[in-house]
Amino acid sequence: MGGNIETHIQNHHPDEPRLLTIKEASEKLRISKAKLYDLIRSHQLATVQIGRRRLITTEALAALVHQLQQESMA
Repeated sequence: MGGNIETHIQNHHPDEPRLLTIKEASEKLRISKAKLYDLIRSHQLATVQIGRRRLITTEALAALVHQLQQESMA
């Protein structure tokens, strides 16, 4: 993939989906699905629910990465 994850997420390609599944989001962040669910439960990562499906916007991923970067610089 190369480059930083925040840049990759913000430079969203038009052919890529704006809503990601849990699996897709965890793969983009390179974390386990369990860790992703922890981030959701702790309200660090916003989700969208459509019916029974929980999806994550690319903007929410970028916001999470930005927040984590800010925390690591503090």
